[in-house]
Amino acid sequence: MAAFRLAVKLGATGLESDVWLTSDGVAVLAHDGWVGPRWRRRLIADTTSAALPKHIPTLAELADLAHRHQLALSLDIKDPAAYDIVGHTITEISPDLVGRSFICCEDFELLQHIAPDLRSLQLIDSSRLATMKAGAERRLADLSNLGIVGLNMHHTDWNGGLVTLAHRFNRLAFAWDVQFEYQLTTTLRMGIDGLYSDWVDRMVDAARVL
Repeated sequence: MAAFRLAVKLGATGLESDVWLTSDGVAVLAHDGWVGPRWRRRLIADTTSAALPKHIPTLAELADLAHRHQLALSLDIKDPAAYDIVGHTITEISPDLVGRSFICCEDFELLQHIAPDLRSLQLIDSSRLATMKAGAERRLADLSNLGIVGLNMHHTDWNGGLVTLAHRFNRLAFAWDVQFEYQLTTTLRMGIDGLYSDWVDRMVDAARVL
């Protein structure tokens, strides 16, 4: 939580994390889904929330921070069983936060399956251009038909034409791994709707200039 609070202090307008479920069904935040020292590593999915290390926050803690500071949330869901719990958790903190929360899925087949039942959530397709066998236009048309609000790709996959294409389908265009000033500036000039960076100060400075 200290890292999230620092991001807020530095001027981030949204916060991002990966979401896993514990064995007792609590949504928590961690990068790789494992806890414990190397010789005693165990899956978060096999661990109760009470047995997790103290530094691992719950989604509810992050959602409360976002609610209090009127921030956006972007959540990469790592457990297919977590979508409903994530939706309930955010709604319980603040119904208004649902409209500022973007629920990202890296598995397009899964996304197609769950989208009809999760219309209340702002689902995002996290993908790479090279994996879209039918091309970006077909993918954006599919997202529009499914009610999935946007496409999240590595910044090197985007160009101005693709951002414009996303907007023609009324879909949001998100870019990740935008770490350096020239990447931030270039991506923002494309008209990207949201970007992810580990360097909050650089990100905020670039946005201010543009």
